[in-house]
Amino acid sequence: MTKIIGTSPLREDARVKIDGAAKYVDDLSFPGMAYAMLVRSPFPHAKISEIDASHALELPEVVAVITAKDIPGKNKIPIVFDDQPCLAEDEARYIGEPVAIVVANDRRTAQIAATLVSVKYSELPAITDPLLSLAEGAEKVNPVLGNILSRHKVNKGDVDSAMSIADVVVEGEYKTGYQEHAYIETQGVIAVPENEGGIALYGSMQCPFYIHKALGYILGIPLSKLRVIQTVTGGAFGGKEDFPSLPATHAAIAAYLTSRPVKLVMTREEDILCSTKRHPGIVRIKYGARRDGTIIACDAEYILNAGAWSTLSPIVLWRGTVHSGGPYRIENFRVDAKAVATNSVPNGAFRGFGQPQVCFANESLIDELAVKLGMDPVELRLRNALDIGLETLTNHVIKESCGLKKVISLVRDEVKWLENRSRKERVLSNGKYYGVGFSAAFYGTGLGAGGKKIDRSGAFLQVAFDGSVQIAVGTTEMGQGHNTVLSMIAAEELGADVKKVSMLPIDTSRVPDSGPTVASRATMMSGQAIRDAAKQVRKIIHDVVAKRLGVAVETLEFEPGVIFSGAKKITFEEAVTWCFDERVHLAAQGWFKAPNTEWNSENGLGDAYYAYTYTAIGAEVAVDKETGEVEVLRIVSGHDIGKAINRREVEGQIQGGAVQGMGYALYEDLVSTNGKIIRPNFSGYIIPTAADIPEIKPVIVEEPYEGGPFGAKGLGEPPLIAIAPAIANAIFDAIGVRIKKLPMTPERILETLEAVR
Repeated sequence: MTKIIGTSPLREDARVKIDGAAKYVDDLSFPGMAYAMLVRSPFPHAKISEIDASHALELPEVVAVITAKDIPGKNKIPIVFDDQPCLAEDEARYIGEPVAIVVANDRRTAQIAATLVSVKYSELPAITDPLLSLAEGAEKVNPVLGNILSRHKVNKGDVDSAMSIADVVVEGEYKTGYQEHAYIETQGVIAVPENEGGIALYGSMQCPFYIHKALGYILGIPLSKLRVIQTVTGGAFGGKEDFPSLPATHAAIAAYLTSRPVKLVMTREEDILCSTKRHPGIVRIKYGARRDGTIIACDAEYILNAGAWSTLSPIVLWRGTVHSGGPYRIENFRVDAKAVATNSVPNGAFRGFGQPQVCFANESLIDELAVKLGMDPVELRLRNALDIGLETLTNHVIKESCGLKKVISLVRDEVKWLENRSRKERVLSNGKYYGVGFSAAFYGTGLGAGGKKIDRSGAFLQVAFDGSVQIAVGTTEMGQGHNTVLSMIAAEELGADVKKVSMLPIDTSRVPDSGPTVASRATMMSGQAIRDAAKQVRKIIHDVVAKRLGVAVETLEFEPGVIFSGAKKITFEEAVTWCFDERVHLAAQGWFKAPNTEWNSENGLGDAYYAYTYTAIGAEVAVDKETGEVEVLRIVSGHDIGKAINRREVEGQIQGGAVQGMGYALYEDLVSTNGKIIRPNFSGYIIPTAADIPEIKPVIVEEPYEGGPFGAKGLGEPPLIAIAPAIANAIFDAIGVRIKKLPMTPERILETLEAVR
């Protein structure tokens, strides 16, 4: 019986953030610090024939203007493929691509000087539509990888034969747009020269070891001379996974060449224009079913607009591919997915990582299938839902921890599905039309078969003389409660007081590489590594205590802060003192690697992931037919997460994901015309505010996963994934029209209503 797991101690970082004492990167300053600004391409595709910095260098406060020819190492950003340059050389391939770095003694001068750098461009043909990029004879967009940056397929069974015998077939095309991360703190870094030619890089980030590797590439110096230090990070949502390597290398080059600390913090407009986004997607999908509602076939095509460079698109595409038919057992499944290059801002990691696009499509079409079958949409989902002993779309047989049917049923009851669905009076007192919608999803935790070579985590744990505990891991706190949850895991396993457990700040020279803080993996991976270390230290402590008490070690029991055997009892702190008296080392290195998975890359079949989180969403809306406005009245968000380590943090993740999913569904319309983002600010790009947030009811299901810490699975991303289709289905229930493009703005709803009149 756990004592700490499942409770809700206060966040260890709460007070410093509330008091304003937290130091974000732009709060930091170093002696002699200079400031960097980027010269960026104004064209989606252009040849660069000359860069003249003479006018900029005439300003007395300008320190340097740096171009690609000045880069000491490789002009490449290593992510999945090494196709993206740090600075454009011969050609610029998207609006906002960095061409030169201006370094000055103050930020304002750097901004002015950047406008004085004269770049001679010759415009070249640009392709900003992925379908045109796929057309036969299209100009080559990406010079390294071509126009298809990545392609994944799954082929299971005989889809064509199954479709031919299906009683009912439905199909549709669905489109989704960009989504901006809208983190509260923009991208920012400071590079500081250190002894013997080294560089320390401070910044707002998710994945410090990604940046560490990139700095080695760009500077051409050993990684042992480089340190990456995470500052307090004001939100990320995937936007600080792959992208920060770019500004980090810009600042590092500037610091390396000028021998001065250099700060580079992006403005909000610059951040929206140039940082990675959620990939716009096109999903064409078809389901075939028997009359009783059994889905016997799914055929899908998935196209992502990757932008000019690959960044993480191959992995985003892969995750979307293997989830694209939904959380259902379907014997015949085929999908062909492509990440396509365009002369647009590169797209990358975003919470959900390729799944929200396909989930919007498949869960909308499931409701259309239910209509054609004359069947209740929730019953249709339950009939086909994954369960223990059934196989996923990729033939992964589920052996444990599958609470999908339970979570669907609980959400159905909580949203009063049968009662609200059968309401005869749909017009509310304010004249709006009421509707209720449903959706379901599953999410593979961790990096899965596509990234298993790096899906591992290290942890170092040591106990001080006073009984306080310090933990070092390489996964990061970015506002999600990471440090609090991992401290709880350590305290539970060790038998310590959670208030006396602290996390070492992230510095790549002081913490182990625990893999990236992505894919809802930190709790599982770092949590298990911490448990490994804590078990080792606990054994050392218990061996000493058993000897001192004169009892067998197997008779010892413990709870937070106390160790006992029968009536004999001592505090954890006393036990630590005994250990120091015995001169034993109270420290250990923990390690955990993801379970091995069997995967066939030729047909896309096998164990795509080692564990799955299961989701069901119920949404109630009110739609104004005159204005097209949608008011979300209530969201019920249910998730099988294995085990809730910290219930308050779990509820916070569920609520935050629901709001971000609402924005994706209804408001967040990042318009790009000919490769240029229009209105790069929060006046033109609308995100939900407190006034828009409805009641959000979390439903937590705990079907423990043996491979997770105390049974836990990942939760960071699932709360967003299925929100949009639940709202879309509720809109259909309210006004009888199907919106097939996100976001579902008032204009889009009115256009759809007009088209069916």
